[in-house]
Amino acid sequence: MTDDLFEYGAREEAAASRPLAERMRPRHLEEVEGQQHVLGKDGVIRRAVETDRIFSMILWGPPGCGKTTLARLIAGQTKSHFVHFSAVLSGVKEIRAVIEEARNQQRLYRRRTVLFVDEIHRFNKSQQDAFLHHVESGLITLIGATTENPSFEVIAPLLSRCRVIPLKPLEEEDLARIISRALTDPERGLGGQNLELDSDAVSYLAGLADGDARTALNGLELAASLLASEAPERGGVRRIGLEALARALQKRSLRYDKSGEEHFNLISALHKSLRGSDPDAALYWMFRMLDAGEDPLYVARRMVRFASEDVGNADPRALSVALSAAEAFRQLGAPEGELALAQAAVYLATAPKSNRLYAAAGAVRAEIERSGALPVPLHIRNAPTRLMKDLGYGKGYRYAHDYPEGYAPQDHLPEPLKERVFYSPSDRGFEKIIGERIRYWRKRKRENQRQPGPEKDQDRRR
Repeated sequence: MTDDLFEYGAREEAAASRPLAERMRPRHLEEVEGQQHVLGKDGVIRRAVETDRIFSMILWGPPGCGKTTLARLIAGQTKSHFVHFSAVLSGVKEIRAVIEEARNQQRLYRRRTVLFVDEIHRFNKSQQDAFLHHVESGLITLIGATTENPSFEVIAPLLSRCRVIPLKPLEEEDLARIISRALTDPERGLGGQNLELDSDAVSYLAGLADGDARTALNGLELAASLLASEAPERGGVRRIGLEALARALQKRSLRYDKSGEEHFNLISALHKSLRGSDPDAALYWMFRMLDAGEDPLYVARRMVRFASEDVGNADPRALSVALSAAEAFRQLGAPEGELALAQAAVYLATAPKSNRLYAAAGAVRAEIERSGALPVPLHIRNAPTRLMKDLGYGKGYRYAHDYPEGYAPQDHLPEPLKERVFYSPSDRGFEKIIGERIRYWRKRKRENQRQPGPEKDQDRRR
């Protein structure tokens, strides 16, 4: 009896010592925040669990979005045998052992096995091949998790036997609810510590986590631990404000108010400095944000957006530079990766500027909203069947490569819009060259529109 009590106490102590992010892992689908596109009323995962018709899948999404949690819940709520398998630590030998255990579960207990493979993109071809037959036979239901594009990292035969389910980074509102639940949960969270987080501190922590629930909860746990010795306020409540939270996380906070005004002031200053071709100011505002604790990848994302919105085709390389800087930071982290962000900021600030792409996108969307779903002109429709050809699909199509300079004068917009111009390049940077090309093509089109030319069937050349 004493041994039983000792073992029970040891288990309780071990459970209490687990990280907060692990203790607060949702116990059923209703506790999961975000991912409503797959967990909502008609979501594919919810339907599969509720009907007990689960299938092999690959969960593709960023860190901390709930891939492991969903795999555990799918197995738990369908009473399946769950095996957590690490692609980093395991090989073909371990796969064979899992397959044998799955056979025993099926034969002895009539239970299916859900095999969760974390970081499945790290498996080599032979390891992935080892799953194929058993996924196809239904012996195991494979749930893979990856942060990388499965199209490039998972072999085609295995990919064809699984459904790829993209997951999204959690929104700040989702993270705020997760943080609040952890603060108030007396069983698994910090509810017994009488902690309260100011609303601006919650917003700051949720923003800093950048869609990652694990990061948010780890930050909360660290702050609670470091501030545990501070004297509580009247009533025994220990309040954590923004400055105390930033100090505990060793981040100097931006002066956020409840609406995040200072945060948006700083990003606005960076954006306008880039647009104003002022590299010194761009560097100053960027490092102000980084030193204040802003997520560097948030800054990188804003520069990627800027590259298309404010530089566009005036310098097509700007987008590549911004994307490369973001990837360099992901590879290097801080502080080494910050220099790549600085390089991108200077490049964008000194690049020729054009917002014509941004304006064209807005004009196109406004036209679609106004005119609705206009039909595709017959001559540029695909015609894979005889019936479609008889109906005129593809008739009169001019194949560009059969014409001088690779340009065939013909209309591609719906009939009511055939004279509309949405994109008008500026005379700055590379857009000046683009503008010259477009003007030449439009002149050729006016001159040659009515002249007959070689036509090709759409089923042969698209």
